[in-house]
Amino acid sequence: MNEWRSPGTSEPRRDPLTDGLLTPENSALLLIDYQPTQVQSINSIDRAQLIRNIATTVKLARTFDIPIVLSTVNVATGRNKGTIPALAELLTGVPSLDGTSINAWEDVAFRAAVSATARKKLVIAALWTEACLTFPTLDALREGFEVFPVVDAVGGTPVIAHETAITRVTRAGAQPVSIAQLACELQRDWNRTDTVQAFVDELTEAGIFLKLG
Repeated sequence: MNEWRSPGTSEPRRDPLTDGLLTPENSALLLIDYQPTQVQSINSIDRAQLIRNIATTVKLARTFDIPIVLSTVNVATGRNKGTIPALAELLTGVPSLDGTSINAWEDVAFRAAVSATARKKLVIAALWTEACLTFPTLDALREGFEVFPVVDAVGGTPVIAHETAITRVTRAGAQPVSIAQLACELQRDWNRTDTVQAFVDELTEAGIFLKLG
């Protein structure tokens, strides 16, 4: 847990485990099926931008030391390739769980990995929005988890499929977030100096903060 002095008007930090907002201590990132076949079939967002956005999401998770559950589908069967290199190089040390289910929540190893994080707030990014994000989100909500889809780091086949899926999970109780919102919610206070520089660097690299000088 980061410790800091609280000058000015900052109130003492809330308990990071029971905070109603996302904190590094109460959340986990579920990263599902960022594989070549899935990326190549996305049409709701520019694919290069999608890769940059999900890379930023992973960098934020690593900066704030958030546990990551990484899954793929159909690698062992030979029908698909693994996580795209742009993400794999950021995920050193994170086990890759391969299954055959379109709904990762129905995979025993995936469910066990989520349970092992002991986190009830699940930030989720998956391809496609209309399937691999929607199905585990709905199941997790039914089981009492809070779920936060990262809307600008996911994609669907056409735009309408992505938007319809986000509407469906939102109506079921999911809480969509953007990359910038996620970053600010995790950082929360500039006095938390351990992560400030990486926070600024990652949002600047993503084009969210303007690079000056």
